[in-house]
Amino acid sequence: MKFGTRWPPVPAGILIGISMLLAFVVAGRGIGASGAMTRLVAWVQHFLAPVATEQSAYFGKYFADGAHPLNDYVVFLLVGLLVGSFVAAWLTGHLRVEVLRGPRSSVGYRLALALTGGAITGFAARLARGCTSGQGLVGGAELSVGAWTFLMCIFVGGWLAAWFVRKQWI
Repeated sequence: MKFGTRWPPVPAGILIGISMLLAFVVAGRGIGASGAMTRLVAWVQHFLAPVATEQSAYFGKYFADGAHPLNDYVVFLLVGLLVGSFVAAWLTGHLRVEVLRGPRSSVGYRLALALTGGAITGFAARLARGCTSGQGLVGGAELSVGAWTFLMCIFVGGWLAAWFVRKQWI
């Protein structure tokens, strides 16, 4: 099947579902990117302040019994996601460095908005105990009430936030 430069949503969704099923079978748990980012932060913090990190109630568990925080399948999943995205963009001719923005916003303003939104989203993902892939895909597939509530809040929050930033793109 030839997809061109973009995959149709139905085959892509089916492949995501198969990936989730394989993750449960092979690793015994679902997929999610925020767990890998938390492990990366724990590793960097341990490099900068090892004693404080090991004594931390939050990050200390990643170093319990001599464990290494980057030795987890979600880290390899995130690396594979980044490498796969790079290769796919390169092979389809869409690889470029650019900042997408509307005509009314500068590059700096757009990057500041992206950084702020990313920080808020990352913090919220840890509060919710999972990112959109962990909560939405895995929790939604498990029919978790919390995950479905999370998904509805994501859609409503996005719709409401779009009202405030809509003029940035036109």
